[in-house]
Amino acid sequence: MNISFEGKTVLITGGTSDLGRVMVRQFAKSGANVAIHYLKNSAMAETLRAEAESYGVRAAAVQANVTKSVEVESMRDKVASALGMPQIVVCNAVSQYPWTTILDQPLEHFADQFETCTIHNVLMAKAFVPDMVEKKYGRFIGINTECSALCNPNSGAYAAAKRGMDGIYRTLAKEIGYSGVTCNQIAPGWMISDRDRARGTEHPPEAEAKIPMKRRGEDIEIANAALFLASDLAGYITGAYIPVCGGNVMPGI
Repeated sequence: MNISFEGKTVLITGGTSDLGRVMVRQFAKSGANVAIHYLKNSAMAETLRAEAESYGVRAAAVQANVTKSVEVESMRDKVASALGMPQIVVCNAVSQYPWTTILDQPLEHFADQFETCTIHNVLMAKAFVPDMVEKKYGRFIGINTECSALCNPNSGAYAAAKRGMDGIYRTLAKEIGYSGVTCNQIAPGWMISDRDRARGTEHPPEAEAKIPMKRRGEDIEIANAALFLASDLAGYITGAYIPVCGGNVMPGI
């Protein structure tokens, strides 16, 4: 079964990241016009824009700090001007920082993760969801992580911030469900990316032995989950936290 997004527009934050690039390509291949958000990597954003357009869709690269309200609102206006308001928003951007124990982690790292994992999603919802609600159609999708469920040592700042994000998505799903707009999360495991392929580090035996499916996932498997949730096939799924991690995380009932 082919999923088509012809006539629709998707905005992907962190569009130049490992997972973001693959989502940009897969949505473009499926007919969606694509807005590619970036913070600093303008060269990659322009490369992706040209690649997306090679599939016969329209694309735009938009720069913003997604933790700043004025910049998110400016990004909304730029996307609307270039491509129209998006029916699909995928919140994928996150900052990187050195992991250590909670006792040793500087407080500023907790604040930074809260800003990029939680506040980022709040600002994106405020900027883009009202238009979806008004039109009674939309898909608001967040890229969470298996780490928010695993809570492994040294992941405190990241896990706490992604758990905050989870609370936003579950609450928002209930607040806007009446409108037909869905609000869901994808929780990737440790996925294979182009960096792994370039380094030859795709399949570390010790790590894969601990995964129920005995393999790391491919980045395209996250993109496939995003396409599913963005499609009409998932029209009655909202408030979900969907692990794509080979069974590493199995939410309880």
